[in-house]
Amino acid sequence: MIRDQSTLNVRILTRSPLARQDFELYRSFGPRLLFGMSVPTARNDLARIYEPRAPSPSQRFATLRAAKKAGLHVYVAMAPTYPECDEADLRVTIGEIAALDPVTVFHEPINIRAENVRRIESTAEALGVKLRTDAFENPSSWRRYAITALKTVERIAREFGLEERLHLWPDSALGSKSATLETGEPEAHSVWLRRYWDRVSEWPV
Repeated sequence: MIRDQSTLNVRILTRSPLARQDFELYRSFGPRLLFGMSVPTARNDLARIYEPRAPSPSQRFATLRAAKKAGLHVYVAMAPTYPECDEADLRVTIGEIAALDPVTVFHEPINIRAENVRRIESTAEALGVKLRTDAFENPSSWRRYAITALKTVERIAREFGLEERLHLWPDSALGSKSATLETGEPEAHSVWLRRYWDRVSEWPV
């Protein structure tokens, strides 16, 4: 009905490889549909801790490659990335994303509640993985982590030629008075946030 009785554009976002079953339907929308997957990291072991019941990143990238091969317009939500996603990890993930030639790349650092931190720590301990949960100790530590992650992704995306297609998702908390003052460059920080908050994402033409 959306395809045949409206002019609406459609953006699909999923983590499930089962989406392949609908590629023919998606393709029938032409440039009115964007197919995307959320891929926080290229590391299967790390994703298993934060998203224990979700398909692995390798499965998601394989699905995105299949979508591209099927003639779909694709995008990627690199979200939510984790404190353990250091520059090397982010570079690998962005490299995988760049190879897809996506229409748009979104990025958002993780922001989780205390009870979820305890669950994740328990899962990691069982798997013998050390996490950087210090990022969630208090609002200030989380803001420092989040801003660093966002700006690191911004810089690496520029190196891969994705700067014009990168759409960061800064949390509204990063625009608070406390967050702005913590940066030491309040005016520049506000301009940077506003650029992404006001950004209109790309669409196939």
